[in-house]
Amino acid sequence: MRRRRFSAGALALLGVTALAGCSSLSKATGADGAALADAPRLTGKFGLFVPPGAGGQRGQNVNANFELLGDPRRGQLEMSTPMGSLVARVSWQPGSAWVKTPDGDRAYDDIDALTQELLGETLPLQALFDWLRGRPWPQAPSRPAGESGFQQLGWQVDLRRFDVQLISAQRMNPNGSEPLATLRLKLDAPASP
Repeated sequence: MRRRRFSAGALALLGVTALAGCSSLSKATGADGAALADAPRLTGKFGLFVPPGAGGQRGQNVNANFELLGDPRRGQLEMSTPMGSLVARVSWQPGSAWVKTPDGDRAYDDIDALTQELLGETLPLQALFDWLRGRPWPQAPSRPAGESGFQQLGWQVDLRRFDVQLISAQRMNPNGSEPLATLRLKLDAPASP
């Protein structure tokens, strides 16, 4: 399946680049970065674990530094190695999304299709702006979960360690078994409201 092949290739790219410090992207300039130059920025560390699936699908384990800027409507997520080499830039606006890696550029109809192919799991990038501020995204229904957290968009968001800028979320399997994915985000500094 094409999605899985690109996903494995993109994740391998992150891993190889992290180890070898080879090919990387330059920081956004000109048309792709100018509109977001003054946008609010959230930076930190990103971890995503997708366990092996049915039918022999390989699991994924991605760790990267991130910079999230813009807003849910128009934004950008940059992922870099621990040594700072930029290896992927994901951008979106109404009606389109695209990713730029050292291997080239790819366009998608929306951000969900992009993250599914790139990471092997649909990530709610638009909701992360609010989740990283310790609250549900107002554009989608949510409900409280546990003592400190909420459920939204199929994810259970745990805010028990929000005081140290750590957020954990799990995409739950509808049949209640093990999670389909685990996402951990550690902010470098507190997010402004």
